[in-house]
Amino acid sequence: MQHRSKHRGHRGHRARASLAGPLALALGAGVALAVGGAGTAQAVEDRNVARNAGFESGLTGWTCTANSGTTVTSPVRSGAAALKAVPAGLDNARCSQTVAVLPNSTYELSAWVQGAYAYLGATGTGTTDVSTWTPGSGTWQQLTTSFTTGPDTKQVTVYTHGWYGQAAYHVDDVSVFGPDGGGDGDPDPQVPAAPAGLAPGTVTSSSVALTWDAVAGATGYHVYRDGARVQTVSGTSATVTGLAADTAYGFQVSAVNAAGESAKSGTVTVRTRTGGTTPNPTVPKHAVTGYWQNFDNGATVQKLRDVQDQYDIIAVSFADSTATPGQIVFNLDPAVGYASVADFTADIAAKKAAGKSVVLSVGGEKGNVTINSDASATAFADSAYALMQEYGFSGVDIDLEHGINSTYLTKALRQLSAKAGPGMVLTMAPQTIDMQHTGTEYFKLALAVKDILTVVNTQYYNSGSMLGCDGKVYSQGSVDFLTALACIQLQGGLDPSQVGLGVPASPRGAGSGYVSPTIVKNALDCLTRGTGCGTFKPPTTWPSLRGAMTWSTNWDATAGNAWSNAVGPHVHNLP
Repeated sequence: MQHRSKHRGHRGHRARASLAGPLALALGAGVALAVGGAGTAQAVEDRNVARNAGFESGLTGWTCTANSGTTVTSPVRSGAAALKAVPAGLDNARCSQTVAVLPNSTYELSAWVQGAYAYLGATGTGTTDVSTWTPGSGTWQQLTTSFTTGPDTKQVTVYTHGWYGQAAYHVDDVSVFGPDGGGDGDPDPQVPAAPAGLAPGTVTSSSVALTWDAVAGATGYHVYRDGARVQTVSGTSATVTGLAADTAYGFQVSAVNAAGESAKSGTVTVRTRTGGTTPNPTVPKHAVTGYWQNFDNGATVQKLRDVQDQYDIIAVSFADSTATPGQIVFNLDPAVGYASVADFTADIAAKKAAGKSVVLSVGGEKGNVTINSDASATAFADSAYALMQEYGFSGVDIDLEHGINSTYLTKALRQLSAKAGPGMVLTMAPQTIDMQHTGTEYFKLALAVKDILTVVNTQYYNSGSMLGCDGKVYSQGSVDFLTALACIQLQGGLDPSQVGLGVPASPRGAGSGYVSPTIVKNALDCLTRGTGCGTFKPPTTWPSLRGAMTWSTNWDATAGNAWSNAVGPHVHNLP
């Protein structure tokens, strides 16, 4: 499948003794000397020489190519605004500013970025121009580099840009920290005001989601529970976990920056629920699965509340791995448009209340989680269960496309099932090659967890021709391809209720293998009723076949919901 704080430097005062006679301008670690009266040398203070470094004044001081930049109120790292820039066509969304500098001086250049590919650099330094970049992140991360100006350099252009064909990137808290070049840079920060608007969001038996208003000049926020600091975050929301059921807690928030910490906000008292998260609904006998994109790749951007009603299982794509083998986290992409994590978890709860299962997908085309030891199996189970508790996910989807170890992944899933209980939804989305025979690692995994497995939705696309259960070769994109390959699983030991047909929602949803909804409906009829078949005739029918899956609900929406409007009712009316 396709994958996918307003920081200003500390002011430094470095005095140097007066020098008589000829004066050599000196630079060391960001210190410069300027000539004063009567041949004396005066220290030049270090500061952030960038103007409007936190974009609190819109794009004042900044120039963005092709009108690619704008300021937004979410996501922001601190304060009330940040830059959002969107590459388009041959434009990489370059936003730049020319700053005043001193010759022969060193400057530390940094910025906080989020979203897709983001670059940070400086040109016109008079020495070696510099740049650094990141392929993107769902959370704020800091890019840093440094440059030294030439002997005659008094201005340098600093810039940030994205990359061609990629999604939007966000920038906040730019800093060009070094000797004051005489420009109108941002002032040093003052201790921020106390946050206002602290309010609870989703409350479970073990967690409370909190949101509050942004504070100008803040680079982060401390979250307090009953007077003890429990979290530090860069945004204006947090979820406090590890709480006892049916217990009242008092929460406060303070704002921080380089100048210090504000007073705490007023206390908000919240009582946790007596039970767990919203109970998992029962998956229908015949179900439609759709992958929901937690990123923007050109398909229609949706919130979970916008996912079409025909989908019974919604796979949130994707979890992210950490430096700890087996451990997963989930980072809500700001490109999706949620104001807070609490809004997202509320959407999950609403979908579950409507009878839908919302699972967290692990893997994807670009994602990978390594589970090849007892420790990594436990790390997976513990982190996955924590995410189920925190967000209300009904279970997990295994979409690992870079090889798996069935022995340890089986251990991981069984540990997770023991924690989550019998209501856990477990789905898989192997590639066609992964389910060609019962000796593959994926097939062995599916059989090993058959008693807790909900459905395997094999991806019948991006594969080329493959063998069917009759030993013949079939080309993708046909009724025969879907039915003859599904037959392998049906004859290989999976229950028919654990088999689904995975197809793209539109030609843009996959590199190859798109089939029209009519072909999908014919394949479903062939496997369950014995009608609508192509040249391949199954030896029997499997009326309890689970249904179909698509990548993705977003591509389906882009195509006017043609896939779900056609396939959804057909699946729900299977025998």
